[in-house]
Amino acid sequence: MEDAKQAVQATKSLAHQIATALQQEIVQGTLSVEARLPSEAEIAQRFGVSQPTVREALKILAAKKLVRSKRGPNGGVFVNAPSLTAASQMLQEMTTWFVGLGVFGLSEIVEARLLLGRTCVQLAAERATPEDLESIEATLEAFERDDISDEEFCRLDVAFHHAIAQATGNNELRFIMLVVNDSLIPATNMISFRFRERGRVVSLHADILEALRARDASAATAAFEELIAYQSSVYEKALSARQDAAAQRQEA
Repeated sequence: MEDAKQAVQATKSLAHQIATALQQEIVQGTLSVEARLPSEAEIAQRFGVSQPTVREALKILAAKKLVRSKRGPNGGVFVNAPSLTAASQMLQEMTTWFVGLGVFGLSEIVEARLLLGRTCVQLAAERATPEDLESIEATLEAFERDDISDEEFCRLDVAFHHAIAQATGNNELRFIMLVVNDSLIPATNMISFRFRERGRVVSLHADILEALRARDASAATAAFEELIAYQSSVYEKALSARQDAAAQRQEA
C-alpha cells in the first residue's frame, strides 16, 4: 500500500494518476478481463485518497471503455473485454482531427491507403472465406439503390473496405484499417463527393470483388490501385475548386 501511495505524485491530478495505475494493471493482465475491481473504499485506502477521487478515476477509465459499471447485488466495476471497434473509434477521432487541420496531407493519405490497402486485397485474395466474399458483395448490392444519400454512399464505401480487411484474417491489420478507413475515407469524401462519379467507384469495387473471387491477387491489386488513383484525382480536383472559390471571395 505504501508503494501505491508513493506512485501518486502531486504533479498530476490524483484521479488521472490512479486511472493510469489501474489502466496499467488492466493492460498488463493483473486485472483480467471481466474481473471486478476492488470497491471504491478499498482503492481509496490503497492509494491514500478520498472516494470521490477514486470515483473520478473510474470515470476516466470508463470513458476509455476499459471498465463498465453494473448495478445490483452482483454489481460493481468490471474490466471490459478488448474491442477493436471501441479502440479504433478513439484513434479515428484523433485521425479525423489531424486530417481536418491539414496535419496529414493528400500525398500522405493516398500513400497510406495505397500501401495498407494493397496488402489487404492481396491477403484477402488468398484467405477470403465464402462468408467474407458474401459480406463484400453485400456492400456492392446496397449501392444499387437509387435513393442513396452522399452520407450513405460514403458509409457503404467504408463498409466495403472494412469487409476486405476482415477477409485478411489478420486482426492487427483489421484494427489498423478500421482507423484508416473510418477516418480518411469520410474526411476526403466531405471535400470530393461533388466531383465523384459514383458509377466509376462502384465499378472499380466490382472489379476488386471479381478478382478476389478468382483468387487473383495481381488483378485485385491492380483494381484497387486504379480506385485509389481515381479517388486521388477527384480529391485534387475538389481542392482546386475550393481554392479557386476562396480566391474569388477574396477578390470580391
